[in-house]
Amino acid sequence: MLIRAGYDIRFDTDVPTPMMAMLSIHPSRHMDLTTPHRIVTTPEVPIYDYLDGFGNVCSRVTVPPGGLTLGCDFTIQDSGIADRYSPDAVQHRIEELPDDVLMYLLGSRYCETDRLLETAWSLFGHILPGWAKVQAISEFVHNHIEFGYHHARKTRTAWDAYQEQQGVCRDFAHLAVTLCRCVNIPARYCMGYLGDIGIPPVDAPMDFSAWFEVYLGGEWHTFDARHNSPRIGRILMARGRDATDTALTTTFGPAVLANFHVITDEVEP
Repeated sequence: MLIRAGYDIRFDTDVPTPMMAMLSIHPSRHMDLTTPHRIVTTPEVPIYDYLDGFGNVCSRVTVPPGGLTLGCDFTIQDSGIADRYSPDAVQHRIEELPDDVLMYLLGSRYCETDRLLETAWSLFGHILPGWAKVQAISEFVHNHIEFGYHHARKTRTAWDAYQEQQGVCRDFAHLAVTLCRCVNIPARYCMGYLGDIGIPPVDAPMDFSAWFEVYLGGEWHTFDARHNSPRIGRILMARGRDATDTALTTTFGPAVLANFHVITDEVEP
């Protein structure tokens, strides 16, 4: 299947403002592109990319006085297969984990494992290690948090989401990641496109989405605590320890978000 995706995002500024942006798809999806993926700036200003420490494409640009629009429009080939279900995927002993996976057991800015450790073991300690435990965590988070865009708050951590029981997709992902790490399952935060493909249309503006991955059976597996069901058409943009590592934009100065429009649609045959 083909998916058309992209965005139109504008920032208004009064002074030159450096910006770091993760608005490109992840390199692992480059071979699936059927049209060029290019960030277009209006007005035209220099922009260049580099790979960060997690393998994500990161762009650097300076927003000129008056503001800047960042746009992208591309099509990508997708398998059309829903997230993989692997109930036999086993949980590794910590001493068996690869060196580069160990960091995803540690606490991070939005994932306070120290504050949720006892809670995680009291809730999930009795469940068989592996897939069943991750599924139980995903279901718990799905039922524990009330989703609503009006609940969005950029400072909310996993502990806050657990206490407040409300949030947006990143809060679902942060809490699930934290609970997994607490019970010794490596977990990482993911961000990207997820359109209403294969499900009834949702009466809400399209947005980017957050989910999480866990390391079981020698590989990474996708879970989504917000939706808590396999989905079709995920397009990964960035992954890391939490939203700090995958922020869509980071501005180093005053900037006002003036427009935000995202598209993710299946291309009809």
